[in-house]
Amino acid sequence: MLSRLIAILLFIILIPVFLIVSIIIVLYDGFPIFFKQKRIGENNNYFHLYKFRTMKRDAPEIATHLMRNPERYIIKFGNFFRKYSLDEIPQLFNIVKSDMHFIGPRPALHNQIDLKVLRTKNNIHLIKPGLTGWAQVNGRDNISIIEKVDFEKFYIKNHSIFLDIKIIFLTLFKVVSRKGVSH
Repeated sequence: MLSRLIAILLFIILIPVFLIVSIIIVLYDGFPIFFKQKRIGENNNYFHLYKFRTMKRDAPEIATHLMRNPERYIIKFGNFFRKYSLDEIPQLFNIVKSDMHFIGPRPALHNQIDLKVLRTKNNIHLIKPGLTGWAQVNGRDNISIIEKVDFEKFYIKNHSIFLDIKIIFLTLFKVVSRKGVSH
C-alpha cells in the first residue's frame, strides 16, 4: 500500500516531466506516446510494463542489445530519455497496479527464456519485480544474465531496509551519471 501511495505522489510531482516527454514524442514521431510490453513478473506470470516510447513503431520486439542496428529504430531524443531513465516514468502505473515494486529484479521480456529459466532455478521468480534493483545498480546493461541473477540472489539473501535505501541512492547516482547504460 505504501508503494502505491509513493508512486501516486511521485507521478503528481513528475507531471511536468511527463507532459514534456509526451509532447516531444508526439512532435517527433507521433502517437502512441506509451509503449506497452509483455514482461515476466512474480511467479512467472505475465503483465504489461509501460514505458514512454523511445523506439519507432516498426521496431522489432526484442531486447535492444540483441538488435543488429538499434540506432535506426530509436526516435529523436529516445537515447536521451533512456540514458536518464525518463522512459521509465510510466512504470509508476505498474507500481500502482501492484505489478511491480520500486525495488526488485527488473522484469524480463516475455521472450527472455534464458533469464526466466535461470531466475526460476534460483527462486528469483517468487518475488515481485522492481523499477530498480541490486543488479541495476551494479551494471545495468553491461552485465551478463548470470551476473544479474547472482546480484538478484545476493539481494534476496541480504534484503533489508538499509539495502533498499542504498539501492535507491545508487539508482539516483547512476541515472544522473548515466553509468551502465548502453542503449
